[in-house]
Amino acid sequence: MLRWGGGLLLLAARVASADPCKILIESNDVMRFNMREMSVPATCSEVEVTLKHTGQLSAKAMGHDWVLAKDSDVSAIVNAALAVGAAHSYLPESDRRIIAATKIVGGGESTTVKFSTSALVRGNHYAFFCTSPGHASLMRGKFLFGEGDRIAKTD
Repeated sequence: MLRWGGGLLLLAARVASADPCKILIESNDVMRFNMREMSVPATCSEVEVTLKHTGQLSAKAMGHDWVLAKDSDVSAIVNAALAVGAAHSYLPESDRRIIAATKIVGGGESTTVKFSTSALVRGNHYAFFCTSPGHASLMRGKFLFGEGDRIAKTD
Protein backbone atom coordinates (compact mmCIF):
# COMPACT_ATOMS: atom_id res chain seq x y z
CA MET A 1 0.00 0.00 0.00
CA LEU A 2 2.80 2.41 0.86
CA ARG A 3 4.55 1.65 -2.45
CA TRP A 4 1.40 2.60 -4.42
CA GLY A 5 0.99 5.89 -2.51
CA GLY A 6 4.63 6.77 -3.14
CA GLY A 7 4.18 6.16 -6.86
CA LEU A 8 1.16 8.47 -6.92
CA LEU A 9 3.12 11.10 -5.04
CA LEU A 10 5.93 10.93 -7.60
CA LEU A 11 3.45 11.17 -10.46
CA ALA A 12 1.76 14.18 -8.84
CA ALA A 13 5.15 15.87 -8.36
CA ARG A 14 6.05 15.23 -12.02
CA VAL A 15 2.75 16.73 -13.23
CA ALA A 16 3.08 19.70 -10.86
CA SER A 17 6.59 20.43 -12.10
CA ALA A 18 5.57 20.40 -15.78
CA ASP A 19 6.36 23.79 -17.31
CA PRO A 20 3.13 25.35 -18.65
CA CYS A 21 5.25 27.67 -20.83
CA LYS A 22 6.63 24.70 -22.83
CA ILE A 23 4.31 22.82 -25.18
CA LEU A 24 4.89 19.75 -27.33
CA ILE A 25 2.57 19.36 -30.31
CA GLU A 26 2.67 16.47 -32.77
CA SER A 27 1.81 16.29 -36.45
CA ASN A 28 1.51 13.23 -38.67
CA ASP A 29 1.27 11.91 -42.23
CA VAL A 30 -2.50 12.46 -42.43
CA MET A 31 -2.37 16.24 -41.94
CA ARG A 32 -3.36 16.41 -38.29
CA PHE A 33 -2.07 18.06 -35.15
CA ASN A 34 -2.68 16.11 -31.95
CA MET A 35 -4.16 19.25 -30.32
CA ARG A 36 -7.06 21.47 -31.21
CA GLU A 37 -6.34 24.00 -28.50
CA MET A 38 -3.31 25.27 -26.59
CA SER A 39 -3.30 27.58 -23.61
CA VAL A 40 -0.51 29.28 -21.73
CA PRO A 41 -0.92 31.29 -18.53
CA ALA A 42 -0.33 35.03 -18.56
CA THR A 43 2.59 34.42 -16.17
CA CYS A 44 4.63 33.05 -19.09
CA SER A 45 6.90 35.78 -20.44
CA GLU A 46 8.25 33.38 -23.04
CA VAL A 47 6.68 30.31 -24.67
CA GLU A 48 8.50 27.35 -26.19
CA VAL A 49 6.62 25.22 -28.71
CA THR A 50 8.15 22.02 -30.05
CA LEU A 51 6.62 20.48 -33.16
CA LYS A 52 7.30 16.75 -33.52
CA HIS A 53 6.36 15.08 -36.81
CA THR A 54 5.43 11.52 -35.85
CA GLY A 55 4.90 10.34 -39.42
CA GLN A 56 7.31 8.75 -41.86
CA LEU A 57 6.96 10.89 -44.99
CA SER A 58 9.66 13.41 -45.87
CA ALA A 59 9.28 17.15 -45.46
CA LYS A 60 8.99 17.44 -49.24
CA ALA A 61 6.11 14.94 -49.37
CA MET A 62 4.26 15.79 -46.12
CA GLY A 63 6.08 18.57 -44.30
CA HIS A 64 4.49 20.58 -41.53
CA ASP A 65 5.25 23.77 -39.67
CA TRP A 66 3.59 25.47 -36.71
CA VAL A 67 2.63 29.12 -37.13
CA LEU A 68 0.95 31.45 -34.62
CA ALA A 69 -1.03 34.54 -35.61
CA LYS A 70 -4.22 36.40 -34.82
CA ASP A 71 -7.17 34.31 -35.97
CA SER A 72 -8.25 37.11 -38.32
CA ASP A 73 -4.87 36.98 -40.14
CA VAL A 74 -4.74 33.24 -40.88
CA SER A 75 -6.29 33.32 -44.38
CA ALA A 76 -4.06 36.18 -45.53
CA ILE A 77 -0.93 34.46 -44.19
CA VAL A 78 -1.87 31.15 -45.84
CA ASN A 79 -2.39 32.96 -49.17
CA ALA A 80 0.95 34.75 -48.78
CA ALA A 81 2.59 31.41 -47.98
CA LEU A 82 1.26 29.92 -51.22
CA ALA A 83 2.56 32.94 -53.13
CA VAL A 84 6.13 32.59 -51.79
CA GLY A 85 6.06 28.82 -52.33
CA ALA A 86 8.40 26.00 -51.44
CA ALA A 87 11.51 28.09 -52.16
CA HIS A 88 10.69 30.05 -48.99
CA SER A 89 9.30 27.06 -47.05
CA TYR A 90 5.76 28.42 -47.42
CA LEU A 91 6.49 31.15 -44.93
CA PRO A 92 6.35 34.79 -46.02
CA GLU A 93 9.52 36.51 -44.78
CA SER A 94 9.23 39.46 -42.39
CA ASP A 95 5.44 39.19 -42.24
CA ARG A 96 4.53 41.17 -39.12
CA ARG A 97 1.26 39.25 -38.77
CA ILE A 98 3.22 36.10 -37.84
CA ILE A 99 3.84 36.01 -34.09
CA ALA A 100 5.92 32.81 -34.14
CA ALA A 101 6.74 30.01 -36.58
CA THR A 102 8.81 26.87 -36.82
CA LYS A 103 10.59 25.57 -39.85
CA ILE A 104 8.97 22.77 -41.87
CA VAL A 105 9.79 19.25 -40.69
CA GLY A 106 9.18 15.78 -42.09
CA GLY A 107 8.57 12.40 -40.50
CA GLY A 108 10.75 11.68 -37.47
CA GLU A 109 11.93 15.29 -37.19
CA SER A 110 11.29 17.96 -34.56
CA THR A 111 11.73 21.70 -34.40
CA THR A 112 11.30 24.26 -31.62
CA VAL A 113 10.42 27.93 -31.57
CA LYS A 114 10.68 30.24 -28.55
CA PHE A 115 8.84 33.54 -28.52
CA SER A 116 8.00 36.36 -26.15
CA THR A 117 4.42 36.79 -25.02
CA SER A 118 4.80 40.59 -25.07
CA ALA A 119 2.85 40.74 -28.36
CA LEU A 120 -0.01 38.62 -26.99
CA VAL A 121 -3.09 40.22 -25.44
CA ARG A 122 -5.34 38.35 -23.05
CA GLY A 123 -8.74 37.81 -24.67
CA ASN A 124 -7.55 38.19 -28.29
CA HIS A 125 -8.29 35.32 -30.66
CA TYR A 126 -5.14 33.53 -31.84
CA ALA A 127 -4.75 30.50 -34.05
CA PHE A 128 -1.98 28.03 -34.78
CA PHE A 129 -1.81 26.36 -38.17
CA CYS A 130 0.38 24.77 -40.84
CA THR A 131 1.25 26.79 -43.96
CA SER A 132 2.01 23.84 -46.27
CA PRO A 133 -0.40 23.98 -49.25
CA GLY A 134 -3.87 22.78 -48.32
CA HIS A 135 -2.94 21.91 -44.73
CA ALA A 136 -4.39 24.88 -42.82
CA SER A 137 -7.98 23.75 -43.35
CA LEU A 138 -7.28 20.59 -41.28
CA MET A 139 -4.24 21.63 -39.28
CA ARG A 140 -5.55 24.55 -37.28
CA GLY A 141 -6.37 25.21 -33.65
CA LYS A 142 -6.97 27.86 -31.00
CA PHE A 143 -4.14 29.40 -29.00
CA LEU A 144 -5.31 30.91 -25.72
CA PHE A 145 -3.22 33.31 -23.69
CA GLY A 146 -3.96 33.84 -20.00
CA GLU A 147 -7.30 32.05 -20.01
CA GLY A 148 -7.49 29.97 -16.84
CA ASP A 149 -5.63 26.80 -16.07
CA ARG A 150 -6.39 24.89 -19.27
CA ILE A 151 -3.23 23.59 -20.91
CA ALA A 152 -4.25 21.77 -24.09
CA LYS A 153 -7.10 19.91 -25.72
CA THR A 154 -6.10 16.86 -27.67
CA ASP A 155 -8.00 14.84 -30.23
